[in-house]
Amino acid sequence: MAAISLIMGLMMLSGLVPTESKTVLVSISPQETTSSHLPEVEAAEYQGVKLVPLSGQGNNAIKGTQRIDKETYRLKVTGLVERELNLSYDQLKELPAYSQLVYMPCVEGWGFYAKWTGFRVIDLLNRSGLKFGASYVLFSSAYGYSTSLPLDYLNQNNILMAYGINDLTLPQDRGFPLQLVAKDKYGYKWAKWITMIEVMDRDVKGYWESRGYSNSANAGQFPFGT
Repeated sequence: MAAISLIMGLMMLSGLVPTESKTVLVSISPQETTSSHLPEVEAAEYQGVKLVPLSGQGNNAIKGTQRIDKETYRLKVTGLVERELNLSYDQLKELPAYSQLVYMPCVEGWGFYAKWTGFRVIDLLNRSGLKFGASYVLFSSAYGYSTSLPLDYLNQNNILMAYGINDLTLPQDRGFPLQLVAKDKYGYKWAKWITMIEVMDRDVKGYWESRGYSNSANAGQFPFGT
């Protein structure tokens, strides 16, 4: 995958692969308050935009599908927090729910629009409380994957942790129970199968970032290096 991504990145910069102009819409797409109870009927359109069905969406995972039991699942929140949290799936769905249209861009050159439903990362962190110096958040997945993002980015953009996609419960192969909706970032920031969130006072490079991918991961920019 790294070799393919490098080629695609170079092609995007050279103009051989067009950058996705639709990302402009993503940045201004408003969040809507909603119910955490999903219709379980796949939506075809949202906010006037045609959605890509799950069957037509790209999907990557370095170790294949991780299968997590909803009944035993816990999300741990630790690090520079006033209160460590260890929340069940049902407890997470008690947080205020929002839906948002967001485009997921992959460094390989593909991407898709989807309607994402979940809770805001900042609402979860407000429940835990933050200690002085809290600046970055590391998201860790069930199979050893990780990626980090600045706290300011998560806060200012009301970034969601999704348990729903296109009005369906997030499937196992798409990251059930939670996928990070890192809007305007390349797909390797969109961690799946998240089991732990650690609040830190410094940045830590995640799985792909430690292998040469850009830590900023801004969509449309060169995806390698700083």
